[in-house]
Amino acid sequence: QVQLVESGGDLVQPGGSLRLSCAASGFIFTTNAMGWYRQAPGKERELVARIRPGGTTTYVDSVKGRFTISRDNAKNTAYLQMNRLKVEDTAVYYCNTNDWRGIGYWGKGTPVTVSS
Repeated sequence: QVQLVESGGDLVQPGGSLRLSCAASGFIFTTNAMGWYRQAPGKERELVARIRPGGTTTYVDSVKGRFTISRDNAKNTAYLQMNRLKVEDTAVYYCNTNDWRGIGYWGKGTPVTVSS
């Protein structure tokens, strides 16, 4: 079955960087778009970035120029490089993919805390 396992979350100071990883299994990775979402305390989950099978990327406005989503098809892994982190980036970050029926699959999340 589909499995998504996130890692890389940590406590970091404002202005710092982190790289999140999402190890995927149970589906044909090269044919699926991969997304990173986040959910801050008391807020709804929001899409942060998405990468399509061909490599086309989209970002929420608040992270443009600071975050970069990428994928390594040989490793079945998606990444989120986060630079110039801000306090408001604090959230649990989730990896997502959808199957051909539109059913969404999620990892358990990895927490990112940006604080001095």
